[in-house]
Amino acid sequence: MVRAIEPLIPALRRYARALLANRADADDLVQDCLERAVSRWHQRRPDSEPRPWLFAILHNLAMTRLRRASSRPRSASIDETGELEFARPATQEDALRHAELLRALAQLPEDQRAVLLLVAVEELSYAEAATALDIPIGTVMSRLSRARARLHTLLSAEPARAPVSPPLRRVK
Repeated sequence: MVRAIEPLIPALRRYARALLANRADADDLVQDCLERAVSRWHQRRPDSEPRPWLFAILHNLAMTRLRRASSRPRSASIDETGELEFARPATQEDALRHAELLRALAQLPEDQRAVLLLVAVEELSYAEAATALDIPIGTVMSRLSRARARLHTLLSAEPARAPVSPPLRRVK
């Protein structure tokens, strides 16, 4: 069991961070996922791969957390917040592109973002992603297509320019 789960932990952490956008919350989510997987290992189909099953557990836990978080506001006092919470990455071009990509991903609907992350980042097959999300393969393909098209549109859009006022005329 441990040999089957341990190599998947980095991919689970990556997916959790992409869903939650907070390292500490993502690590907690992965921990909860692993606890649930170990305690329910006997419920898994013995002839199936553990990877889609683990991603399904992680995804369902994340969606539950996101639903709960959206119903109550999160607050933290400045005294309790560490310095790393206020740290900003360097403003290099790659960091800007990365931030732009994360913003574009955040603008995708939840269902499209989940499919895109599982297939493109975690390299799950369409069938494995369908199993993890408990949806038909055709739905995976259509959501993936829409997610890629929307992401392309968001990333290739011209930045908004300030409106140009007409030139002033001289009146005598």
